[in-house]
This record gives sequence, structure tokens and C-alpha cells, in this order.
Amino acid sequence: MGTPEPDDDLHNPDPRRDLKNDRGGHIFTARGVANLGCLFILAAALIFTFFGLPILTHLLTKKQTTQGGYNLGGINATGQIPLMSGNWGLIDTDTPKDAYTKASFMNPGDSWELVFSDEFSTEGRSFYPGDDPYWEAPNLHYWGTNDLEWYDPSAVTTKGGALAITLSKVDPATNHNLTYKSGMFCFTGGLIETSVVLPGSNNVHGLWPAMYVARSPLNCRVFVNVSLGRAGFGASLDGLWPYSYDSCDVGTLPNQTFPGTQTPLAATENGDPDHGGVLSYLPGQRLSACTCPGESHPGPVHSNGSYVGRAAPEIDIFEATVDGGIGKVSQSAQWAPFNASPNCVRAAYQWSNTSDNFKIYDPTVTVLNPYHGGVYQETTSGLSLTNQDCYELDTGCYSVYGFEYVPGFDNGYITWISDSKPVWTVMAAGIGPDPLTDIGARPIPQEPMYIIANLGFSTNFGGIDFENIQLPATMLIDYIRVYQPANAKNIGCDPLEFPTAAYINTYMEAYTNFNLTTWAQFNQTNPKNRLVDNC
Repeated sequence: MGTPEPDDDLHNPDPRRDLKNDRGGHIFTARGVANLGCLFILAAALIFTFFGLPILTHLLTKKQTTQGGYNLGGINATGQIPLMSGNWGLIDTDTPKDAYTKASFMNPGDSWELVFSDEFSTEGRSFYPGDDPYWEAPNLHYWGTNDLEWYDPSAVTTKGGALAITLSKVDPATNHNLTYKSGMFCFTGGLIETSVVLPGSNNVHGLWPAMYVARSPLNCRVFVNVSLGRAGFGASLDGLWPYSYDSCDVGTLPNQTFPGTQTPLAATENGDPDHGGVLSYLPGQRLSACTCPGESHPGPVHSNGSYVGRAAPEIDIFEATVDGGIGKVSQSAQWAPFNASPNCVRAAYQWSNTSDNFKIYDPTVTVLNPYHGGVYQETTSGLSLTNQDCYELDTGCYSVYGFEYVPGFDNGYITWISDSKPVWTVMAAGIGPDPLTDIGARPIPQEPMYIIANLGFSTNFGGIDFENIQLPATMLIDYIRVYQPANAKNIGCDPLEFPTAAYINTYMEAYTNFNLTTWAQFNQTNPKNRLVDNC
């Protein structure tokens, strides 16, 4: 044991030597820091991979929006998966690529982009509530226009690459005591067009694919309405249709008059001859710019704190009729409040149809409709000849109808299209202020709009040639497409500028119970109006 060995220095402590070699004896050496650093990096990577990354993915991934649609891209209310596998987007995969852009009719140098399309290529689609990702066929009687038919989802399907809406004569005992049975997306601004075969023939009256105003007894309609009011559900529309108004004045009040004063005088005389000459029977704008603070209103508010006037306007792509053995379409928009009779010379409801405010592209095809309105609506309407071959009982060709519009007051307009050509335009100035009735301008509709197609039957629209009308009659729609400028896309039903969803959810029964015909029947009161109520 006493014999020295070469490695004795390794086993014999020497505080001075060890202090020098270990540089103080602490762990914060380069090697120690490197070791701990590697362990920290590995631990951080594991924590991020299994905890941080899933949380960030959840928070940062943009959720798919339904854009106001029903279960868009998923299952329906009964758990069924759509048969259109992989074709749930807003643009139909069957839409031809050359249809993805379209030149503006008003400004041909501007190329607008496709934001929605449905080519109806899938055979046998069902449109019962919840069955389709885009459309719903309601089950109701459209009492507002005294229709003779019951709208039934069984009357709507797809066949041969088209949406088919059929009107048929049935046993009243199985059809809610009615002899006839038939069938009935949101965007703001843009161009909508649809390719249609009109039902029946071009020389038998009683068939009318169209939109309100001068309607024919059998009305197949394709039109656009606003999401804040639901067509066929009277309580939701009461006090909203057909307003497009954002002023606080007498135009928001019932009958367009101040209570108990019969003023302005122009609202009480030379109006609708079928209703004692008064101008309006409307109940007043329920969600007006005059609404008192704190009252029930979907908003938003102006910079001065007043509410934005909200409503349910309507723009009609077409209403088809047969006049004198010739097929025609009325293409119109409905407005409230109403214009008076200028200088008591002409009838009331006279919008400012001067040459600066409207345009007819071919006077041999289109004329202004002589009907301008009544106590429930004012209308701007053009009446155009149709392609006489494009009827179900003629050659059955398709004809394209639609309209292009820009919302607002100053540069707003609506241009209607028939047989793929622009036929007439109304400018926003045409429905400007009216000093006779003390009302302000009515903007080209700024609300988010939804699309409705239906085929109805009603004596409200004139005589029905029961002897010669051939039933069943079917309206075929090859496609519906919507375009918007690249810098002005707005395809939601609940945009920030015009919030809608929360209000509808608050009063859901008004939007789901078609037996409720007025807001009062729904046991609701109108919000206070600061012109006549104590705010």
C-alpha cells in the first residue's frame, strides 16, 4: 500500500489544485449550461407539441361559416349527410369555369367574380326543411296574396339538371282543403342571374313567373327579399315590408300621417282610388331611424347615436304574365314610404321617372309598367317582352333573367336583365325625397338579401283561363348565380353593418309560425318612435 502509483494524483484531494481546475467549484460552467440548455429545449419542444400547438390551432383556425345557410357543409337536422358529396361550397363545382367572372352590365370594363352558384345537377334533391344545404321549400299557405294553392315541399325537386317547381291540381281532402299544390343565401349588392323555362305557354293567361306588381293569377316568381323579414310569415314582415328607409320623419309613421292631424295633406288625398284616395295603409316602419334609445332594435347606430332604419325591401327578378296573347315579364322593386300625386294631375305613387333617373335600353322590348302602386306598396317596374320560345309548352328553351345592383343613396342603381340583355335601369335619384309627403330619400336596398323562387296561383292577379291552362305546370331553373365586385364582396346574412341574427333569434316564433299574421298578434308592441312617443 505504501508504493506510489502513476494515477495517485487522481485520487488524492488537493483543494488548491481542485479550486484551480474547477474554477470555483460551481455548476455554471460552459458544459453545465450546455447540458441544462439542451434539457430545457427538449422539454419546451415536448410541451409545445402536445399542449401549445393544439391550443393555438384551435384558437387561430378560421371556422367555416354557414353564411346564414342551414347546416352548410354538414349534416341536416335529422343527421342525414347530403348526397352532393364534396359539393357543399358556395360555388357549385359543376359551374363552368368560364362563368366564374362576368362583366358588369352598367360598367362593362369591370369584371365581377362569382360568389355563389347552384347548377341543380344532382338528381332528385329533397327540399324539405333541413334536407338541403342551401334551400328550403316551406309547407304553408301564402295567405297574403290569397293564393289558391298550398306550398308543399313535395312539389319541388331536381330533375334533368334543373330545379323543378310544379303546380298541380289535387284532392282538397289531402291538401289542406285547397285544390292546388305548388312549391316556394344572403348577399348585399351584386349581380344575380338565373336561367329559366317559364311554365305553360306564351298565349294562355293565368301563368305568371314574376315578382309582385301587376301580378298574374298563376305567379311563378323568382325574387330577392331581405333576411330580416321572412316571406309568408306575416308577423316578421309587419312594419318592415316594403320599406327601404333611413330617415326620421313622418314616413316612419302609420299611414304616413301625424296622429290626429291629417297631415301632410298629400298623404290623405289623390291616393289609392280603391281605398278612399288615401296614400298608405302601412302600419309604420317598426324598426325606424326614429326608434327611441333602449327599445328593441337590431342596430346598428349612426355616429349621432340614432338607430339605422331597418326593413325588409324587395327586388323582383321577374314576374311573368301573358298579356294579349304575348308573354311578358314585370321586373320591379317595391318601396315605402310612398310618393304623392304631383300637382294632383297624375295618380299617386309617382317616383321621379325623368330621363336622368332611369333608362330603357330597347323601347320596342320594354316599357314602364303603368302600375305604380297602392296603399300597401309603391313600385318601380318595367314590362318587357320575353323570348316567346322559352316556355314549357313551346320549345322549352332557357332564358336568362336577373338584375345587377349597387346599394345606397348616391351612386345606387338597379339594372334588370331579360333574355341575357339589360332591359331597364332605375337610379337611386328616382326614389329621392318627396316634399309633398315630407319624406326623405329611399336608398337602393342596403339590407342582406335572400333568394326565393315559387310558382303560385291566385285570382288576385287577374282572370284565370281555367279552361285552357294545362296542369300540372312546371317552372324549370337551370342555375342561379351571384356575382360581386372583387373589392365589395358581402355574402353574409348577418353582416356587421346590418346585424340580423340576434334579432331573429329573439323573436324566432315570428319567423317560424306562419299563422301569426301581425306583430300585435305575436303579442308584441312596436318600439317607441320619438316623433310621437315619450322616449
